[in-house]
Amino acid sequence: MKKLITCLLSTVFAVLPTLSAPAWAADHEKDEDRLKNSGIVLKEILDVPDDIPQDLLDKADCVVVFPSVLKAAFIVGGSYGRGAMSCRQGQDFRGHWGAPTMMALEGGSFGFQIGGEATDFVLLIMNERGASAILASKVKLGADASVAAGPVGRDLSAETDATLRADILSYSRARGVFAGIALEGSTIRPDGGANEQIYGRKIPARQIVRSRRVAIPAPARQLVSTLDARTPSHKS
Repeated sequence: MKKLITCLLSTVFAVLPTLSAPAWAADHEKDEDRLKNSGIVLKEILDVPDDIPQDLLDKADCVVVFPSVLKAAFIVGGSYGRGAMSCRQGQDFRGHWGAPTMMALEGGSFGFQIGGEATDFVLLIMNERGASAILASKVKLGADASVAAGPVGRDLSAETDATLRADILSYSRARGVFAGIALEGSTIRPDGGANEQIYGRKIPARQIVRSRRVAIPAPARQLVSTLDARTPSHKS
C-alpha cells in the first residue's frame, strides 16, 4: 500500500510541472495582451481632440488605462477590469513616462441598473498623494472631495481647478448601453500577479514605476510612447 501511495505521489509531482507550464504561458500572453490593449485604447482616446483636456493631461503625475472594463447589472451592479498605470519619472514627477505597473479594478455599485457594457477607462492621477495611495494599496473610487468622475470631452478645468479638488479624474468611452453609475464604489490596486507575469519576477509596483531601473517591456511601448508624445513635459 505504501509503495502504491509513493508511486502515485511521484506521478503527481512529475505531471504537475507539465500541467502548470501551459497555464503560465496562457496567463503571460493574456497579461501582455492587456498591456498592448492599454496602449491601443489610450492612443485612440487621445487621438480625439476634445476627449481628455490637454491641460489636465499635462498636469497628471500618472495615467491608468483600463481597456474593456466589464460591467453587468440587474438591480445590483458590478465592475471588473485589468489594465496598466504609467507614471512620470524623476523628482516631483517631472521626467519622461516610465515602465507601467499592471492594475486591477474590482467592485460594485448599488441602485437601479439594467443592462451591460464594456467600457474603456482612463484615469488621471493628479498629484503625489493619489499616486502614493494607489501604489501602496487598494483605493476606493467615490463621489467624495478626493475623487472626481467626468465623462470624455468635458473640460473640467473650465469649471474648477480640478488639480486642487481631486486626486483622480476618470474618463470613459462606452461600447454599449448601460443605465447606472460608473466607477463609484469600485477599487483599484496594483496587480502583483500580473506584474510577475510581465517582468518575470516579483517587483513592488512603486519600484516598477518610480525606480527608473525597470526596463519598459515590449508590450508597453505604445502606451509609454503615446504618453511621451502627447504630454512630454509636466506642467504645474
